[in-house]
Amino acid sequence: MKNNLLIEVCAGSLKDCLIAQEQGADRIELNSGLFLGGLTPSLGTLIAVKQEVEIPIICMVRPRGGGFHYHDEDLAVIFKDAELLLENGADGIAFGFLTADGQIDQDLTERMIQLCHSYGKEAVFHRALDCSQDYQSSLETLIRLHCDRVLTSGGYAKVSEGIPEIAEYHQRYGDQIEFCLGSGITDENIEEIAEKTGVPQLHGSFKKWEQDPTTSSHTISFAYSQQGDYDEVDPERLARAVAKAHRMSDQH
Repeated sequence: MKNNLLIEVCAGSLKDCLIAQEQGADRIELNSGLFLGGLTPSLGTLIAVKQEVEIPIICMVRPRGGGFHYHDEDLAVIFKDAELLLENGADGIAFGFLTADGQIDQDLTERMIQLCHSYGKEAVFHRALDCSQDYQSSLETLIRLHCDRVLTSGGYAKVSEGIPEIAEYHQRYGDQIEFCLGSGITDENIEEIAEKTGVPQLHGSFKKWEQDPTTSSHTISFAYSQQGDYDEVDPERLARAVAKAHRMSDQH
């Protein structure tokens, strides 16, 4: 690992973003619907966050759960959301487009990259890359289209499962596109993953489960999980991750 270790927090609310900033995170990916893998945040959330948070905010643009092959109606919303978020202070857009056969949709991807760059902001291709049929070919396509960064697990369910391959990809392509590793990143494993992959950007939710007394009645439940009713960034877990990142950066 040659550079300072950057911690990006996957946030789902203004409160999450404030915790991220207070605990020393470097960047935020702002979402809604984290239990669905992250969906487009509301414009109101972004505006409120930008009023109180100074670290960079990358906004997810994803209109639904599931995969990344979209209908025309989805695409109309995707590009309108992206434009509105960029106009209102988003520092970049996280997005992903695949064809029905699992290839990078080059036309849509190029269109989104150009939109982001027209605002002087970052274009981040998210973990749709991990669902593509040929990871290396997809990565090379994104480089050719001038994508700034990929949020990736190296094509595996969890980053920890693909450490050797991720290290190889980063060594081969890291001077052409930024890598930010996400999926299974915790305050307990960031040192191992950063050291073994050489990737200096790690993305995690660092979450805890909260309770809301109105979530359930004797017949109905709106809980996200059996672990709790909804999730938030855990300040203590994030603080531990940031402290480790700073310690590693000092050592390098």
